[in-house]
Amino acid sequence: MWLRVLGAGAGGGFPQWNCGCPGCRAVRDGSRPATPRTQSSIAVSADRTTWFLVNASPDLRAQIEASPVLRPGGTKRSGAAAPKAGYSAKRDSPIAAVLLTDAELDHTMGLLLLREGPGVELHATEASLQTLRDGTGFLSTLERYTTVTPHTVVPGETVALGEGLTYTAFDVPTVKKARFGVTEDVGRVVGYRFTDTATGRSAVYLPGVQEVTPAVHDELAAADTVLVDGTTWTDDEMIRLGLASKTARDMGHLAVDGPDGSLAVLAGLPAERKIYVHINNTNPMLLEDSPEYATVAARGVEIALDGLEVEV
Repeated sequence: MWLRVLGAGAGGGFPQWNCGCPGCRAVRDGSRPATPRTQSSIAVSADRTTWFLVNASPDLRAQIEASPVLRPGGTKRSGAAAPKAGYSAKRDSPIAAVLLTDAELDHTMGLLLLREGPGVELHATEASLQTLRDGTGFLSTLERYTTVTPHTVVPGETVALGEGLTYTAFDVPTVKKARFGVTEDVGRVVGYRFTDTATGRSAVYLPGVQEVTPAVHDELAAADTVLVDGTTWTDDEMIRLGLASKTARDMGHLAVDGPDGSLAVLAGLPAERKIYVHINNTNPMLLEDSPEYATVAARGVEIALDGLEVEV
């Protein structure tokens, strides 16, 4: 099984278009070592031929162009949907489906970029589907251009993704305010465990987590590879920089630093690879000469770059 990090940044990417924080300035002027990142998404495959997107960021087009395995290549996929009327056989994609961890804009705006395709197979919880239907309207808009085949994701149920790969979603509790009045509580945010059925090895993708509950910890502890939310270094980071009035927790994220932070959790896991994704532009660990960057490395955790590919 392979996981490819398409975007390792949080919403807005790195640098963010309207931000002049120390990290964004460093990327633009080269004053300190820092690497740009696009907005959060990965792709998963059992054979490096058929790929499944996990979240569809606003940067999806650029991410596909930067990933040769996701570009059109004439590969015939077993079980691929027949082209819609008027769709040229010269157009193809190895992307078979999209899975959503939530309905946040930075995870779903890219769905609209898939409108030129013959159809979109979409896996999402009822809470996320409700937001896409009645909140953002993305689902009804996309349906005006192409066929959408929705699959309701139920936490705890194992689902086959073609040959050799399964996923099991798990609920990630959050008290973040729902912007679009979602009535569903369970499934507003989920993580995914992907399992290679030939080897039994697994990986967890968790780009948004507010608290590592015992149930979430169990999911992380049982995986061979984990890719986990690394949005901010401290809970009050955005407030101290004068960029927002909300804490990381208010925004649905657990800070990296501190005795109860995500780094302490990750450092204690048995996973072979532990990788931070969904990293906000304000997080000082993005500066490669910073003490925060060194601290993460010393604890055996990686900070993802766009294009990182992991074999599990």
